[in-house]
Amino acid sequence: IDEIEALSSIYGDDWCVVDEDEKIYCIKISDCLDQPKWTLCLQVILPPGYPPAEPPIYQLNAPWLRGQDYTELANSLEEIYVQNLGESILYLWVEKIREVLVEKAQSSDPEPDIKKTTEEVDESDEDDFLLDYQPIQEDQIKMLNYMTSESQEDEELPPIHHGNPITDRRSTFQAHLAPVVTTRQVKRVLEKLYENKKIASATHNIYAYRIYCEDKQTFLQDCEDDGETAAGGRLLHLMQILNVHNVLVVVSRWYGGILLGPDRFKHINNCARNVLVE
Repeated sequence: IDEIEALSSIYGDDWCVVDEDEKIYCIKISDCLDQPKWTLCLQVILPPGYPPAEPPIYQLNAPWLRGQDYTELANSLEEIYVQNLGESILYLWVEKIREVLVEKAQSSDPEPDIKKTTEEVDESDEDDFLLDYQPIQEDQIKMLNYMTSESQEDEELPPIHHGNPITDRRSTFQAHLAPVVTTRQVKRVLEKLYENKKIASATHNIYAYRIYCEDKQTFLQDCEDDGETAAGGRLLHLMQILNVHNVLVVVSRWYGGILLGPDRFKHINNCARNVLVE
């Protein structure tokens, strides 16, 4: 309680109490106060065993934060926890994140797209973030199970379908699907999706694919969390349960500023399930 009161007084309006009973908090961190270039939202849930026995459950949200940047920052936070076992560490975490943002601002890193630093989407603008929902035609369904030899067809960009979006507490989820039979096609589909500014601006683009190799009678499969811890593995598990193959599913999430907790995984899987079943 003392730690929360201290953080609230130090960070003022940047500190937000999401749920007092569940001990869920959110803090907006920037490289500077006047004209911030780099901004990140740290969300934490303080479990009953914090601080003596359990670390905070956290999520880092910034559309520019992915890949190596995300891994390095997450490793830094976990290192701080290990070095200060049993102690209150939220202030240390916040200041470490701010230090990273200041370094980025002072380095030669290009500034992020302004649209990408805005995680909170106005409800009036919500539709701007959604791709047109495209029902899958019967002839396209047949393509989900097609297999080709290593011919010129492998190089073609498969058709991409966009599922019906799900919105909950200002976060929006939308699934995209493409039939694939090679990892090269997976790469091509992902590149094509990222050419779309709406998808590129998503907070997370989680994906999984399963390709059946008939000659070896085995599955070639992989997944990507894109910053949403364990989401890719859950998505791949869903595809295994549904026994689908020769398909890539990508689920985009546009974060709306409110923690969804476990519900986010439910929405990710529901989006994927809907587009797969269809």
